[in-house]
Amino acid sequence: MNDASHKIPGGRPAIRPLDEAAVNRIAAGEVIERPAAAVKELVENALDADARRIEVAQAEGGKTLIRVTDDGHGIPAEDLPQAVARHATSKIDGSDLLNIASYGFRGEALASIGAVARLSIASRAAGAEAAEIAVEGGRVGQVRPAALRRGTVVELRDLFHATPARLKFLRSDRAEAQAIGDVVRRLAMAEPFVSLTLTDVSGGGEKVSFRADAETGDLFDALAGRLTRVLGAEFVRNALRVEAEREGLRLTGYAGLPTYSRGAAVAQHFFVNGRPVKDRMLLGALRAAYMDVLPAGRHPAAALYIDCPAELVDVNVHPAKSEVRFRDPGTARGLVVSALRHALAEAGHRAATTVAGAALGAARPGAPGAPAAPRYQMDRPSAAARAASYQAQAPAPGGAEPGFAETAGAWSARVEPVEEAPHGAEETPAEALPLGAARAQLHETYILAQTEDGLVIVDAHAAHERLVYERLKAQLAENGVAAQALLIPEVVEMPEPARGRLLDAAEDLARLGLVIEPFGGEALAVRETPALLGEVGARGLLADVADALEETGTAVGLEARLMAVLSRMACHGSVRAGRRMRAEEMNALLREMEATPLSGQCNHGRPTYVELKLADVERLFGRR
Repeated sequence: MNDASHKIPGGRPAIRPLDEAAVNRIAAGEVIERPAAAVKELVENALDADARRIEVAQAEGGKTLIRVTDDGHGIPAEDLPQAVARHATSKIDGSDLLNIASYGFRGEALASIGAVARLSIASRAAGAEAAEIAVEGGRVGQVRPAALRRGTVVELRDLFHATPARLKFLRSDRAEAQAIGDVVRRLAMAEPFVSLTLTDVSGGGEKVSFRADAETGDLFDALAGRLTRVLGAEFVRNALRVEAEREGLRLTGYAGLPTYSRGAAVAQHFFVNGRPVKDRMLLGALRAAYMDVLPAGRHPAAALYIDCPAELVDVNVHPAKSEVRFRDPGTARGLVVSALRHALAEAGHRAATTVAGAALGAARPGAPGAPAAPRYQMDRPSAAARAASYQAQAPAPGGAEPGFAETAGAWSARVEPVEEAPHGAEETPAEALPLGAARAQLHETYILAQTEDGLVIVDAHAAHERLVYERLKAQLAENGVAAQALLIPEVVEMPEPARGRLLDAAEDLARLGLVIEPFGGEALAVRETPALLGEVGARGLLADVADALEETGTAVGLEARLMAVLSRMACHGSVRAGRRMRAEEMNALLREMEATPLSGQCNHGRPTYVELKLADVERLFGRR
């Protein structure tokens, strides 16, 4: 066998320390891996200096020029040499690494940039003269006088000129410029009361790529204004306000409606104590909160802010400071899941305005036909599951609640006028209610309802599917998950880390109908499984649940499978397309939709209704 190329050649060489320049260039690879990382560090320094206005300029994707100008408190001339030294900072004293309130604290950014680029810093502190210092390839120059009214200007040119091999790993100018824009936008979302501007000065010209002026008002008004600028007005119009607090952690922000979903997880933003972070646990909590309201392949949009005492979260996890670790991750995850589910439930039957916009676009004269919505193929449930679903949708005794059981008669699609209430009785007209009064059934599938200022088109099957699903979930929550005991317990061998996670969560799993116990060595004995799942392979079920525990720390995987079964039962037990409905049935369906949380979308995340304003319809016919 040939010697591996990574082995040390020439026997046993002497161990010797690397020179400072090499150390700095190696360390720079951890902090400054691309131009966007340099922009992030410099803008964060400006924010830590209490700047209210920050201007960023870049050329050729930041490869040839990055300049950050701020109006912060500046750096005194005598401190400039220390500012570009490694592990030198004014933000912490090193005595307490768990009480960090600033963006930066490691004292690495400027030294790392100076090791791989041509760096110059000009700054003026209050009551002092302006001064500047230059660093090239790790060599620090002398402090010189400068001309500057206030704040700091940091300019770096020819990034990675000292390590040309790294230039080969950079992407195109357009891609690097896009990455810089993403960084600036995330920081703009974190600081709505600060003005940020990004300018492209490639080729000698100046083009403003992004501009966000400082917002005013209270926190939520400022956030709404800044998110409108960064994520777009559609997001804010179709987002729910989120506010909750638990055990010292406070969650605020906006979360999109389920019907305002995205095809990729590109609009999910978390901020911890103002710091943009990418945390697997928080992203998993976001997915769990939307678990049964989004179809496969769709992702929620959200901008969520967690604030807590600094000692409850560790930000010193990664050199890029983009990861955090909570002292109690379960509390943070539970706060996100419960707050989002509460906000979604409070939204009731509300659906995204983009649904109506798409419908109007498809209805415009001469517009090409929109592609049909994807059809969701569902497994045929068992006879017991069908019986349970039909029972859930059957009318209550005495007519206490509206029901939608199948009727044998063939009913006209036209709705006859509803009898007026007796004289003197006060009753809200159906047209004044959010979903209006049923006026017709179209193609034995869609309910056409009239409101005071428009019309509503309801997919009866999709709407009733959600109503039945919510009823089944309520029954499950009230009566618990029924478990079926296995005649012979199934013994499953599991790797020790997975086995340990399952045993730690055994109490939670038992509440979900999965009863396990240790069986010696690396084995687990499965004694009971959730009855709703029917016949299930214990090995595969335990593997799925163990994976979910590793990712999120909870038994969300088993819960998701139970919810999927309920969804399947609701789908097959709901009003089927092609059945004609009576007027009272259609109006009862509309009223129950108004009273049921999440009824704006079916179990698969598709919208259950489209609302069109009369003014929009009149525009289609040229009446406005």
